[in-house]
Amino acid sequence: MQSIDEHSRNPRFPIGIKSGEFWSGDLGLTLVTVSLVLLVFVVTPLRDAGVPWREALDSVIIALMLFAAFAAKQSRIDAVAVSTIVAVTAIVLAVGRFRPTPLLHQLGSVLATITLLVYVRIVLVVMFRGGPVTWSRIQGGISAYLLVGMAWASAFQFVEQSRPGSFRFATAPASFDQLISKLTYFSFCNLTTIGGEVLPLSPIARSLTIAEAAIGQLFPAILMGALVAMAMQSRTKS
Repeated sequence: MQSIDEHSRNPRFPIGIKSGEFWSGDLGLTLVTVSLVLLVFVVTPLRDAGVPWREALDSVIIALMLFAAFAAKQSRIDAVAVSTIVAVTAIVLAVGRFRPTPLLHQLGSVLATITLLVYVRIVLVVMFRGGPVTWSRIQGGISAYLLVGMAWASAFQFVEQSRPGSFRFATAPASFDQLISKLTYFSFCNLTTIGGEVLPLSPIARSLTIAEAAIGQLFPAILMGALVAMAMQSRTKS
């Protein structure tokens, strides 16, 4: 009976790795980091040029989200709730891709923002588990930082879709994919406070822009401070 309970808490992947082992090592966060880097720096900027890999990477990231929801240390209710949010978001985004309507695009942007922020929490929970500071934790910080930028890009998309003209573009986006590409570019330019060619005009767009710029400054500083504290504490115990 005990082995059955243990198996239900730590389901195995098809290759025989337990989900807990998958996320406690470097493999889970490595796959997340690689997928996000490709999505943010390669696929999204070239999406409006016809790069067809966005859906494949989205599927990989969603699958990793679902595994992480059950592997992270949280109650079963929380895991089911997170998995439900991820699944509903995936369905809405897929339907909006094949049957695009303004309502589905707006709903997808809201759900994507919520899902990405929830997943930031999951990555941070996995990242700050007990143990020494390893390369896995650095990968977790990178993943969380990229997820924050993607979450704000989705929020910007909702603002622009619900109130057209909230942002001024140097070249107006001709399609939904171009809108995603331009606002993702703006989000990471704003997160790193380097500026960009997109200008927020509406009050809510400006508020979100200020909030992201502040997070872009505070997040790395707080993260590095926490990792240094964990390293010092681990060295003291050893």
